[in-house]
Amino acid sequence: MYFTKLFYLLKPLIPRKFQIYIRSKIVRWKEQRYKNIWPISKNASPPPVDWDGWPDGKKFALVLTHDVEYAGGQKKCLQLMQLEKKAGFRSSFNFVPERYPVSKPLIEELKKNNFEVGVHGLLHDGKLYKSKAIFQQRTKKINFYLNDWNAVGFRSPAMHHNLAWHHDLNIEYDASTFDTDPFEPQSNGVDTIFPFWVQNGSTGKGYVELPYTLAQDFTQFILLKKNEISIWKKKLDWIVEKGGMALINTHPDYMNFNTEKCKQEEYSVTLYEDFLKYVKNKYDGAYWHVLPEEISNFCKMRG
Repeated sequence: MYFTKLFYLLKPLIPRKFQIYIRSKIVRWKEQRYKNIWPISKNASPPPVDWDGWPDGKKFALVLTHDVEYAGGQKKCLQLMQLEKKAGFRSSFNFVPERYPVSKPLIEELKKNNFEVGVHGLLHDGKLYKSKAIFQQRTKKINFYLNDWNAVGFRSPAMHHNLAWHHDLNIEYDASTFDTDPFEPQSNGVDTIFPFWVQNGSTGKGYVELPYTLAQDFTQFILLKKNEISIWKKKLDWIVEKGGMALINTHPDYMNFNTEKCKQEEYSVTLYEDFLKYVKNKYDGAYWHVLPEEISNFCKMRG
């Protein structure tokens, strides 16, 4: 975690363009070094003990989520919602409560259309896990927004996490981990493509952990500069074969909905559309498509 802390300390002093350049170089190097565990870690395939499959005999679960990093991304949420709705999908949008003014009418519109809303940290400044005292102090505000938005899910910025500390949050599920992702600042994956229960040893209560299992869009399209979705296809096919949960995390901030040339930190939204088409065309009728809250409820019911 030393280099992570150093990065966030120096980050305000480093031009964004140079940040992306350096990160891109590091990710390209890591792509080769960790090709035995990314995008697929074979150790992540075993199902939980006493696993009896998904509802209605479906082959795999499909969960779509989005982290809205900035106000610019928030402006694209309705376009993304309409795109998914037209294709027959639903998703969850996670907002950062105190990084930009979160639109209450937008939250209401998403929910009215049977989409979900979650909380994405508090400030997105890299300091949430700096100490237990800071985390507990911010937890009060995070819990306020969870209640105010009638939300039950949390995802930490940059996938920083301390699952034991998350028991202080008033949540039904957390989505701050991944099966395998050596490119994240805190790169210890949970090595499973299934949701799992995180119990509080003191109270016996707990929450469901929902790791993302498909590579993030920012990694593929911004840092690795891919212009196709072969990584998503390869991993999805493997998850289907193993009967796991295909949970994707994308960002409207980086999606370009126009026909004009993409900026440095943008990719054409058609790449995400291609993924949805691939899922629907190849696996129609085989997937259990649900929101994070719904899959969390399923996991709690099965014990």
